[in-house]
Parts: sequence; structure tokens; C-alpha cells
Amino acid sequence: MTKSELRKTYKTLRKNLSLNDIEDFSLAIANQVIKLPIWDASFYHIFLSIEEQQEVNTDYILNILSGKDKNILIPKSDFETGEMTNYLLTDNTKIKKNEYHIPEPVDGIEISNDKIDVVFIPLLAFDKTGNRIGYGKGFYDRFLAKCKPETIKVGLSFFEAETEITEVFESDIKLDYCVTPKKVFKF
Repeated sequence: MTKSELRKTYKTLRKNLSLNDIEDFSLAIANQVIKLPIWDASFYHIFLSIEEQQEVNTDYILNILSGKDKNILIPKSDFETGEMTNYLLTDNTKIKKNEYHIPEPVDGIEISNDKIDVVFIPLLAFDKTGNRIGYGKGFYDRFLAKCKPETIKVGLSFFEAETEITEVFESDIKLDYCVTPKKVFKF
């Protein structure tokens, strides 16, 4: 299947999930995340879930990060430049949904990409070699290209791996791990 066909397929699969499925799968993913060898790091970038897109609910992972007293960074997207800026999540961080329903910080303490140790990445599909498909705007590929090479990239998916994604470009950045409700894939 092409990337656009996979996007369409996985958006449909997500739409067919009940709210209970999303919560149960999200909790199972968080329980798998705990098993990853990533907990010695300091700065963790994590997306805030878009409910309207039925994304993995990252609240459970946020609670783990908070409980481990980690520096949590959340992104703000600039749709004119295609870039993301990272803000430190604090008790005073004000969150507001943008026009695309993405919960984002209004403002706050900006943290540069070179400080980030671990990135949790939203995706629609991934394959057994660590290629991933997002929404097609390239935000995460541009962002990850500006992170240090040793930054650990962790995808979160309700679904298991495709055998192979064939339309892979040089600018596509692979995952190090992908976490599903049942399994951790290591690439």
C-alpha cells in the first residue's frame, strides 16, 4: 500500500475504536513504555493527544514522566513554517487547542532541540524496520533532524507493524522503538 492508502486505512481503524478501547490501549501502551531502557535521560518530548483524531492518550505517560521527576517538553506547531517549538511543561503552563484541535502551550519556557533525550512520536502506521507514517506534513521529520543524533525516538501505536512501508524518503527519520498495547518493537 502507498503512504496515502496506509494513512486512510489507519485513520479508519482508529475511528472504529471505542473510547473504552482508546483508554484501555493507551494504558497498556504506557505499561509497555515503563519497560523501555530510557529512564536515565533528563528531557522528554511528548505530544499532547488530539482527541478528535483518536490518538493514543499520552496522559498516562505524562503521569509516569512526572512521577519520575523528568523534564517534560510539549510541542507547539507553526503551520506557516512547518516547524515545532518545545516548551517546558510546568504547573503554570496554559494549554489551548489550535485550529487543528492540537493541544499546545500558549507560551512558556522554550527548550532547544539539542537538549532533548527522548521523543515520543504520534503516528498512524509503522513497519518492522522502524519506518513510520504520520499525517504527512513532515513536522516530526524536520524536528527530529534538528535533535542530537543520539536522541531516542519512540513511536506510539494502537496497531501492530506493517511488514514494509515502501515509499520511504531520505528525509524520513526512523524510530528506535515503537510501543503498542501488546509489544515493544526495537529497531
